[in-house]
Amino acid sequence: MIEEIHYGIALRLLKGIGDNSAKVLISHAGSASNVFKLAVSKLQKINGIGPKTAAVFKDTKEALLRAEQEIKFIEKNKIDVLFYFDSRYPKRLLNCADAPLYIFSKGKVDFNKERFVNIIGTRNSTSYGQEITEKLVAELAAHNVHLVSGLAYGIDICAHKAALKYDMQNIAVLAHGLDRIYPAQHARFAEKMQHNGAIVSDFLSNTIPDKQNFPSRNRIVAGMTDATIVVESAVSGGALITAEIANSYHRDVFAFPGKITDEYSRGCLQLIQQNKAMLVTSASDIIACMNWQQDEKIIPKIDVQTQLFIELTREENQIVDCLKTADKKSIDELYLQTNLPQSLVATHLLQLELKGMVTALPGKFYKLVS
Repeated sequence: MIEEIHYGIALRLLKGIGDNSAKVLISHAGSASNVFKLAVSKLQKINGIGPKTAAVFKDTKEALLRAEQEIKFIEKNKIDVLFYFDSRYPKRLLNCADAPLYIFSKGKVDFNKERFVNIIGTRNSTSYGQEITEKLVAELAAHNVHLVSGLAYGIDICAHKAALKYDMQNIAVLAHGLDRIYPAQHARFAEKMQHNGAIVSDFLSNTIPDKQNFPSRNRIVAGMTDATIVVESAVSGGALITAEIANSYHRDVFAFPGKITDEYSRGCLQLIQQNKAMLVTSASDIIACMNWQQDEKIIPKIDVQTQLFIELTREENQIVDCLKTADKKSIDELYLQTNLPQSLVATHLLQLELKGMVTALPGKFYKLVS
């Protein structure tokens, strides 16, 4: 296994070899080590590779040497390396086109448990945002939900601290190698969370937290979770980037509203206004939207006979008729099949939920209440 890790890291270090091309090569050759054994003439014939990319394999000495140094660091610091073909690799990331070839993890964690959320927001959190975050984590922990965030100042670290307090599995995704913690003031929290969680990165050691690394980090934060929760954000910043990525992965996004005059509520309000996030005011809203009720017995039963007398609008009837043709349908399918504007479909789905006709499922899917 060490040999495969060695060659896998070296593969990703070659100029012009990204995560996707590395996956193509490994898939074709059967293993990372086998890729290095193939002749350049054969490599260039692989679909998506070509002569220019194949030419980098003419000199792999430097990449292999750097990978060997990384192996020593990994072994010394007891770091786990999960390749995308490993059964322990975060399964949610497998559904993301730009998922990393591997991730480095230090701690004790099962990435494939149910109910993962990321809680994110501005580095300039207010007392309002901190209070929301503390309460949100406490309530989600009671429903066996697991936390992912970025260990940054503000909302991120507030979420991590609360997760430690309520014994919630706690994962920090870093924008640099695992040989350091940035910001350094959060090192003690990073150390504690490794007992019930992990620090995670796809960057090699000696990688510093450069500005361009953070959007790359954010794709992992969004990709390894079922839902993204934005507590506070200005109209630009990392939290909105993560929300955009989560939407591109067809993951659920939630945002807490605030005063329209507050700078760090405007980003959340923008997400809600643009139908890129669902407005929530508590953890119970998120649990209900994700269909994560802990005890199914307490879910109120809808009287089917009563439903017969619920008055529906023409558009609501269209959506109900569409949902009758399958066990569940995505919101995108509903847009196409009803030929209704996106904003109207979202509005009518909410009304149907309130009338007890429709249930929202994870991944923006909906089904009729039986």
